[in-house]
Amino acid sequence: MPSGTEPADGGLLFREVHGYRRAFRMAGDGPPLLLIHGIGDSSATWEPVLPLLARRFTVIAPDLLGHGESDKPRADYAVAAYACGMRDLLSVLGVDRVTVAGHSLGGGIAMQFAYQFPERCERLVLVDSAGVGAEVHPLLRAASGPLADTGIRLVTSPPARAAARLAAPLLRLGLGLGTDFDYVMERYQSLTSATARTAFLRTLRAGVDLRGQAITMLDRCYLTAGLPTLIVWGAGDRVIPVRHAYVAHAAMPGSVLEVFDRAGHFPHRDDPERFAKLVESFIETTAAAEYDPEKWRAHLRAGRPGDGGPSSGS
Repeated sequence: MPSGTEPADGGLLFREVHGYRRAFRMAGDGPPLLLIHGIGDSSATWEPVLPLLARRFTVIAPDLLGHGESDKPRADYAVAAYACGMRDLLSVLGVDRVTVAGHSLGGGIAMQFAYQFPERCERLVLVDSAGVGAEVHPLLRAASGPLADTGIRLVTSPPARAAARLAAPLLRLGLGLGTDFDYVMERYQSLTSATARTAFLRTLRAGVDLRGQAITMLDRCYLTAGLPTLIVWGAGDRVIPVRHAYVAHAAMPGSVLEVFDRAGHFPHRDDPERFAKLVESFIETTAAAEYDPEKWRAHLRAGRPGDGGPSSGS
């Protein structure tokens, strides 16, 4: 257990970083494993797998700034800022090096963390990750538009939420979310407060516009050479299509790809036992990456920035 942190069972803990309250869950003992959730979600998304992973690891699952029970200030919600926030929270907790796992937006943050702080990243786990291509669910594209704040305020009003419950069977078909419908609808309830909506829209617009995802990690994927990387995807993902998994796998030297045939956008929730065993095996059978500045410099000089990118999928 990192020094200065009381033992916990996965319930919420709080630390102040840069004057803002950060909520996080922590459980277990062993090598540290950071779990980063997606947009509009919270650390609660990891509840099915957290106790399973805590049998072997010290699991740290934060609520990103602007999400869950963390503060929601007027702030920088870009992916790079989130990566810095993860570094700073880990520093407060006394964790120097960590295996980083990220889901959806959290996958983009995990990749950015590995890029910005390679000396602190031992392994990388990407779960239905953002940052591989332009394609993303039309609802997220629409939410990046100029009238989205008014629209979200209306659809999260009490009458609209009541109507959505009544119309759930039609919405289930119309929205095309497949098995993820119920969980996504639960998350949409979190946008009832103005501060939560503002944070959500600032986060979304930092990486998505009406054409789709606008940020790519493909131009830097060659830098993962020597960094053990596991890619996990749900075959039925309707938010970020599974074809992105194969693009990421091809772009990341030595990566391992595992597709969950019966899962959607949340494989860690659809099959938590399999997910936990997979991550556990991955960590225990790979050696932690060691940062070598000379090799990093050589990768940069020999790399191919600009290959691929979100525009290739539009």
